[in-house]
Amino acid sequence: MNIDFSPLVSGFTSLELKQVAMLGVGCVLIFLALRFKFEPLILLPMGIGTLLANFPATGLTDAPSDGNVGGLYWYFKEVGLNTEVFPILIFLGLGALTDFSPLIANPITFLLGAAAQFGIYFAMLVAILIGFSIKEAGAIGIIGSADGPTTIYVSTQLAPHLVGSVAVAAYSYMAMVPLIQPPIMRLLTTKEERLTRMAYNPRPVSRLTLIIFPLVVMGITALVTPKAIPLVGVFMFGNLLRVSGVVERLSNTAQNELMNIVTIFLSSTVGSTMVAATFLTWKTLGILTLGLIAFASATAGGVLFGKVMYRLSGRKINPLIGAAGVSAVPMSARVAQRVAHEVDPTNYILMHAMGPNVAGVIGSAIAGGVLLAMLK
Repeated sequence: MNIDFSPLVSGFTSLELKQVAMLGVGCVLIFLALRFKFEPLILLPMGIGTLLANFPATGLTDAPSDGNVGGLYWYFKEVGLNTEVFPILIFLGLGALTDFSPLIANPITFLLGAAAQFGIYFAMLVAILIGFSIKEAGAIGIIGSADGPTTIYVSTQLAPHLVGSVAVAAYSYMAMVPLIQPPIMRLLTTKEERLTRMAYNPRPVSRLTLIIFPLVVMGITALVTPKAIPLVGVFMFGNLLRVSGVVERLSNTAQNELMNIVTIFLSSTVGSTMVAATFLTWKTLGILTLGLIAFASATAGGVLFGKVMYRLSGRKINPLIGAAGVSAVPMSARVAQRVAHEVDPTNYILMHAMGPNVAGVIGSAIAGGVLLAMLK
């Protein structure tokens, strides 16, 4: 009796060098998550997805053919990424986690959140100049939003073949915000500016105001930039669950169970798109470089506008809070606090920095909608 053992070793016989390289990339992502705790909730499942997609002969990413069903990750990609369901559901959870009180109490800080979106358009321009198509440039530029779900949402629609590279760049640099931002903040501000104390006299924000705010933002966004409403609308829906005070169970579910489940599916599915054919190209290196440029220029845009507000306010606004205008909540606000502490350990600007920080979440989603309206 002849027994065919070839299927048992088909993985070894069909393993190619480029797949070995991608398995190495997956291991690096897992290592960064475990050893350095770089966005572990994202990079760990993303690394696992990369491994599973690049093991040969598994069929996990295969499309249906000849009456055979497709692979698991093919369906995840079709249902969750191509339809934008996963990133939109993430925004529901983010909305339920966000407190807009600092922004509402000091609405002028919304301008700092808007100024930090400069990085998106600057990186997009550089990408076009070095040879990327305009849609690819838009997908790369959105890395400057410092918002993972927005980055995935926009890049999936503009340049789906770059989703894996763009997502890795976005989440990697988000994890390195404490390393990237401080040198830029010190370079662009004087010691005198960093010493600026901001009086903390929090204006009470009523429950009615907290309820009206997401509805107003939702309505304005729908009328001005309709393409942004899938993100902004769901984000505000999640926030309304939080502030309404009558659906605590739904709010808790959005913040915890739903957020965790969708994060697993979204991150591992993005990882499964990182196959050699689309990842091991010169474009990936360009995307990683441009992602750093996007983050740096977003930080610079926020700080420089903070310097303008410092002057216009009669030196009452610390320009460091402008760096918090990027959407990495609450990490960039904490970084602003840390840099302020370096020159004056008794200066506390964290609550002031939270205003532009949450404004950056709204600004990045609107910026993503603008890109889609212009380029899709």
